[in-house]
Amino acid sequence: MKKGEKWITKNTDALFEAILKLENLDEARRFFRDLMAEKEIAEFSNRWKAARMLDQKIPYVAIAKETGLSSTTIARVQKWLTGDLGGYRTIISRIHHHDSIRSRRGLS
Repeated sequence: MKKGEKWITKNTDALFEAILKLENLDEARRFFRDLMAEKEIAEFSNRWKAARMLDQKIPYVAIAKETGLSSTTIARVQKWLTGDLGGYRTIISRIHHHDSIRSRRGLS
């Protein structure tokens, strides 16, 4: 285990494995609602929105206004967006790729 990866445990891996079993949006909604409080879901969705907005080069002030996140949280999301793990970047790239394919096929 690398430095700073103490959060990676059998329990967290089991959670991620469970998430990978979700087959559609309805299942994801139901699973995450059972797993977390509505406020927690809203917080995570706002962080995800901030990552997408940062990717579009939208200023922190506009992101804070739109999401209600603090500038500190937005800065943290920016750090993770450009960081070594690349979690946000991976998914944003996949979404852009998927949307590009749909657009070329006339599906969007």
